[in-house]
Formats: sequence, structure tokens, C-alpha cells
Amino acid sequence: MKFILLSIVAILLLASCQTKKSEYVKISGFAQGTTYNITYENSSNEYYAQAIDSILKAFDKSLSSYDSTSIISRINNDDPQIEADDWFVEVFKKSAEVNVISGGAFDITVGPVVRAWGFGNGPVAKHDSAYIDSLLQYVGMDKVKLEGRKVVKKSPGVKIDVNAIAQGYSVDVVCDFFKSKGIKNYLVEIGGEVRGKGTNAKDKFWHIGIDKPADGNMDPGNELQAIIEINNKSLATSGNYRKFFVEDGIKYSHTIDPKTGFPARNTLLSATVVCDDCMTADAYATTFMVLGVEKSMELLPKLQDIEVYFVYSNQQGEYKVFFSEGMKKMIVADK
Repeated sequence: MKFILLSIVAILLLASCQTKKSEYVKISGFAQGTTYNITYENSSNEYYAQAIDSILKAFDKSLSSYDSTSIISRINNDDPQIEADDWFVEVFKKSAEVNVISGGAFDITVGPVVRAWGFGNGPVAKHDSAYIDSLLQYVGMDKVKLEGRKVVKKSPGVKIDVNAIAQGYSVDVVCDFFKSKGIKNYLVEIGGEVRGKGTNAKDKFWHIGIDKPADGNMDPGNELQAIIEINNKSLATSGNYRKFFVEDGIKYSHTIDPKTGFPARNTLLSATVVCDDCMTADAYATTFMVLGVEKSMELLPKLQDIEVYFVYSNQQGEYKVFFSEGMKKMIVADK
């Protein structure tokens, strides 16, 4: 009997040792003009800070328009020798897909107009109506295509800007690295775009805060609208409450409508998207900000496995919230 009891205790202790979580490592740094914060379970006793930093630097060399030597910059400058790499190809294909589904609301050729409004890395803003109209001739996904690894543009004036999708994709790239290393529990956040897999150090699914879209709420996490629990999902939020300027009493946000060349004017204050990969979440968060609440809700039934949380204002200027049925199940706190 004693032997049986000892055996049971030994088995329980062994099971406890097998299920005990390893140390969780936190990594922070700078990439793409923003910060990143990464947490992962260090089950293999390996520290990947240097490897992740190298990955993100290489990613910038592909898709950062702020780096004059990057692949995308050289494409924009019509370098005849440059070819797209795998990262550029993936972003281009996803951008073309979302462009079609959104009816042109998402468009990576809107770069020249974004810079004209002063939201890019171009010269001083110049956004009178005549100048904006002159730039619209270069906007449209029909004006650029991939032939193998060569980007073919209809005009040198066509410039590609992937800032509305690349940051989300960089999250996926880091997650792919973790997958290759057999890491099963992690949270990757780059510039506010997030992807979580498995559980945290307390063996709970990851909780992500959605910032309240109030002008002046510049510190992420300082004032939250809601808290979302994600289980092997990605989350991206786009809003008009941080990047904007006021001119002659009119507020101009950084979300540019590709069809008009002007900042999107609608009642949607922020759009949060949850889906499997962060590149898709990032692209649709921007898309919804361009479309506004009503048109976004019309588009939602056509999209698969995409959940949303919208914050918008009514005619009285009061905050209102809309969330999809799938999102409702993820909300653990709502203000």
C-alpha cells in the first residue's frame, strides 16, 4: 500500500514538473520609428533579443520608406536593378486583395497624397485642392503590378506606401520566428499592433487594452476603452485621435481617403480588428477608418473570421460603441 501511495505521489510530482511553466522573457526596443515589446516563454533557455532586433532591422531594409536604401524606397525611386523580396511580395499581394474587397478604400499607392498632407517623410505639407487633384492621377492599385519580382509602375509618379500594413506584418514575421524555434507562448507588440499565442506566465490568455479615442490621449494604456482577451489571435487598432492637425478650425486626420485625396471625414473614431494574422488586422483597421461606421458594417458580412470593435460619435458628440458577435465573447472589460 505504501508503495502504491509513493508511486502516486511520484507521478503527481512528475506531472507537476512537466506542466510547470518556464521563465518568461521580456524584450523591448525600437523599430520602424516606433517601439516594440515582446514577451515569450523561454522553455529552451534561449535569449532572442539580438536575433529579433536583427530581423526587424532587415525588415526595415525591405519595407521602410524612411530608409532611402530600402527595397521599397529604391522601387519608388525607379531603380532598374532592384527586385522585390519575399516580404515585399507578401505585403503587395495582401494589399491588392484588401484593395479589391474594400472597393479601393485601402490603397498603398496613396503615399504621395499622405506626404502632401504632412503625415509622411516628405517635405513641408502642401495640400491645396489643386495640388491634391494633381496627385490623384498617381493613386490606384491599377497603376502598379508585380511581374515576378519586378514592380511595374505606369508612371514614375506612382509611389508605394505600406505603413498601413507593414507594421502588422512585422508582428507576424517575429511570430514566425518564434514558431520556427518551437516557442508556444508569446505576445508580440510592435507600435500597438499585437499577436498573442498560448498563455502568459499566469497561465491565462493574453489581455489587450483598447485605448479610448480621445484627442490628447497620447500615452498608450493610460485611458482604456475596453480590454480584449485574445487566444491565438492578432489585434490591430487604427484611429484619428493621435495623428492629426487642426488648420483654420478644421481637424485633419492622418487617414487619407484614396478616392478623394483628403483625410477621411466620418464619425468613426477608432477601429479595432481581431483576426488570425496581424497583417490582415492592420490593413482592415485602416480600411474601416476610411469607410466609416455604416459602410464598414456593410462590408463585414463579406469578410470571414474578422471581428471588430468600433468607437464612433453620434450627432451629439457622444461616444458610441459597436462590436461584432465574435468580439463580444472576447471583451473582459468595457467602459
